[in-house]
Amino acid sequence: MSYAENIVDKAVHLFNKVKPAAETPHTEEPKTPKGGDFLVKTTPAAHIFIPEEWNEEQVLMANSLREFIEQEIHPILEELDAQKDPTQSPRLLEKAGEMGFLSLAIPEEYGGLDMDFNTNLLFGEVGALGFSFATTIGAHTSIGSLPIVFYGNDDQKARYLPKIATGELKAAYCLTEPGAGSDANSGKTKATLNSAGTHYLLNGQKMWITNGGFADVFIVFAKIDQDEDLSAFIVEKAFGGIELGAEEKKLGIKGSSTVQVFFTDCPVPAENLLGKRAEGFKIALNILNTGRIKLAAGAVGGCKMAIHKAIQYANERIQFEQPIAQFGAIQHKLAETTARTFAAESATYRIGYNIDQKYHELVAEGFSSAQAKLQAIKEFAVECSIMKVHASEVLAYVVDEVLQVHGGMGYAVETGIERGYRDARITRIYEGTNEINRMLSVGELFKRAFKNKEIDLLGSLKSLPLHLLKNTLPNTGSDKFAREKELVQNLKDAFLLVGLRAAQKLKMELAQQQEIVLLLADMLAEAYVSESVWLRIEKLYAKEESGKKSEAYKMKRNLARIYLYESLDKARKAGEDAINGFATGAEKALLLRVLYRLLPKYEVNPIQLRRKVAEYLNRHKGYAFIGY
Repeated sequence: MSYAENIVDKAVHLFNKVKPAAETPHTEEPKTPKGGDFLVKTTPAAHIFIPEEWNEEQVLMANSLREFIEQEIHPILEELDAQKDPTQSPRLLEKAGEMGFLSLAIPEEYGGLDMDFNTNLLFGEVGALGFSFATTIGAHTSIGSLPIVFYGNDDQKARYLPKIATGELKAAYCLTEPGAGSDANSGKTKATLNSAGTHYLLNGQKMWITNGGFADVFIVFAKIDQDEDLSAFIVEKAFGGIELGAEEKKLGIKGSSTVQVFFTDCPVPAENLLGKRAEGFKIALNILNTGRIKLAAGAVGGCKMAIHKAIQYANERIQFEQPIAQFGAIQHKLAETTARTFAAESATYRIGYNIDQKYHELVAEGFSSAQAKLQAIKEFAVECSIMKVHASEVLAYVVDEVLQVHGGMGYAVETGIERGYRDARITRIYEGTNEINRMLSVGELFKRAFKNKEIDLLGSLKSLPLHLLKNTLPNTGSDKFAREKELVQNLKDAFLLVGLRAAQKLKMELAQQQEIVLLLADMLAEAYVSESVWLRIEKLYAKEESGKKSEAYKMKRNLARIYLYESLDKARKAGEDAINGFATGAEKALLLRVLYRLLPKYEVNPIQLRRKVAEYLNRHKGYAFIGY
């Protein structure tokens, strides 16, 4: 028996108790996939959206926002950061409202544009060019107003949404408390109905409230009487009983307002209860799903802006009688940051399009528009958490490398590079820390698989021995991307191998083994992002003229190769660490052998690929794949 056959045989025995589902795993998915199904279904490239497909209207709108930021925000960035004029940000919001930039997610009947979700993500990407103003406008248009869009009754929507759309009312979101951060449902803010039954009296304290210093309307979470779960309220500053703390001194996003908000017998009309009593925590979680994927889009925008500056500087900076962009060390940074950004972008808009697909499907089934939007976003909660983490960490990597390309000038305030470096840090903290989101992605996936029986992870694992055997056979087919598809499938199988074995062995204790869960989340992310970028390349290939592939396409394919090369290493290391954390003896040895068989080295020359990409970027004098 050969080495490979021996591994296959042992893998069969290791999982011989797994019961396959009635349906065949890894089948072609319908045009509207289910959240998390990417692990067990094959996604045709034709069924995804790629940024090269933005239409003329979307590009025009994106450019109008970019021009607004360049004309209105960039000239006063230092003034915004200094916060000497507290009226500056609210005035800018009003200007943005006049341009229609605050109304993208608001229904038309309430003065909004009601744009599709992917267009909203595109605006989030472009909005990142505004540095801290991106946080200001993002809090207003996302967490500050979407609770009313999704959960408000007709009267609440009519009273608040038209003025939020224009910027006449500025919105904020009050969830976090000094003793309730990641454990948001443990908040102590109380709401007590008065004897007349007309008003709730709010008492408590909220912190880290973006836009809090100038907001007119707050979405506030509090517990009614002795309820165990939060309820949500629409609270106007004009109600009284509200005091604001001083502006927080922050590492980054200095131009955004961040304050504590204190409620002392704040009288909130009973009709301003948002949604149902004790459903506030559910509202908070569902709204955060929206914020997470929008954060990913913003991170992509920040990456593109930073890389663009690095390429320009590297071509202008002369050392040893040539631009530093010609040196291999700098070319590595330019190409690697671009590859990771390109991959993150691919995955982000894949999710946005899936959400739009699900929305239209639910509307056709009879759901209201608000219900359909909410359920569509909830459907892809796993992917939203994955990309919040992944994109924010790509941004962290990019801004660090971009600062390094600038050398001492990057450390100086005058170039503005340090602003991006500081501003990026918050993306790994807000909308749920990356640690929390890693655990959420795996936890929600396993919940859908084992509790709700929505995803057949166990049945899919039955295909593992066959995939292992196929890995030992030469590729004789005509599929241009057969090897990459095989490796992407192996990334999925590697997660199933390690994740399900950990779940089988640790059972309920797995949730307490957070280090292992975090590693599984990283494996899950690499599978999703690698698949997304290669689906993009496959779709681009189909769009190219037969026998004549453009240089731009070839460079994008190189970016995908660079990403997959790194992705396999990351997933292999995460899987290895996880296995070492829960397995011992012969089981450990077998799991590691199977893991290594699934995730071999990708036979490409990464140095050569990076040099080709860097040369292309240098010729174009900037980030050549912006898309708008």
